Amino acid sequence: MLEAAASTGAWRAGGRAPVRGAVNALARRFREAGLATPELDARLIVLDACGLSQEAYILDPERAVGLAETVAIEARAARRLAREPVSRILGRRAFWGHEFSIGPAVLDPRPETEMLVEAALEILSQEGRLSGPLRIIDFGTGSGCILLSLLAELPEAWGVGTDIDPAALRIAAENARQLSLTSRSAFICADWSAGISGEFDVILANPPYISGDELNLLDPEVRRHDPARALDGGFDGFEAYRRIARSCLSAAKPGSWIVLEAGMGQANEITEIFARAGWGGGNGDSRLFSDLCGIKRVVAIKRQTGRR
Repeated sequence: MLEAAASTGAWRAGGRAPVRGAVNALARRFREAGLATPELDARLIVLDACGLSQEAYILDPERAVGLAETVAIEARAARRLAREPVSRILGRRAFWGHEFSIGPAVLDPRPETEMLVEAALEILSQEGRLSGPLRIIDFGTGSGCILLSLLAELPEAWGVGTDIDPAALRIAAENARQLSLTSRSAFICADWSAGISGEFDVILANPPYISGDELNLLDPEVRRHDPARALDGGFDGFEAYRRIARSCLSAAKPGSWIVLEAGMGQANEITEIFARAGWGGGNGDSRLFSDLCGIKRVVAIKRQTGRR
């Protein structure tokens, strides 16, 4: 046990090292292992193992690390060095200013996925609908982070999340409880939009869009730890989009919007898939939202009012 503790640099002869020393020592190990964000990963792991908030760390970085805490740090460090994401180790991920519980059944939310929330809010703001009652549905909700983040911004909105995995739905429901959004959300076991009908104003989806031949090229953090069904978009990456496009009109009010995450170079084809299914074009509208790298990351399409 002392060998494990010593390897973190947090235990030393004659006394215990401070939290800051443990963070620096672990960051050095992560840097030598070639991890992308060694300092951030080390800080998150050490603070979690020590039960400290970021504020507590800032106020007292010299607080001593106990031996049991050092062993806990080492256990987490070993998992990170095996390329398990920090969010998986901690069981939570920050998204849109909130903390969401995650687990093996759900995709680890990515920062770029926040653009779905941003795009939906921008569209609703331009249409003057931020303060009115809205019905929202999120296909393949996973942790519920997209739907719940949007509901938190829209106090009069109500939403539904669908997912094929009951374990994912349990996580989403727990996140709703933690955000005090249980009364304005519901979660249904469904295969994307299959069997869903209603009058929804906004439809959201972050479908799997990695093509079959690209799956093995993903980083180990993604390939080994995200559920395969949340990544595999079929032979060309568009299989889930086609399935959603074929069935989601039954859930859409005339004039409603569908807001979808897209992979690099996929936005135009996604727009065409939904146009052929009765979205966009004619009396409708479509918009593309690019991320900071210029990648068209979000496709938003308005339902034509004249077709069902």
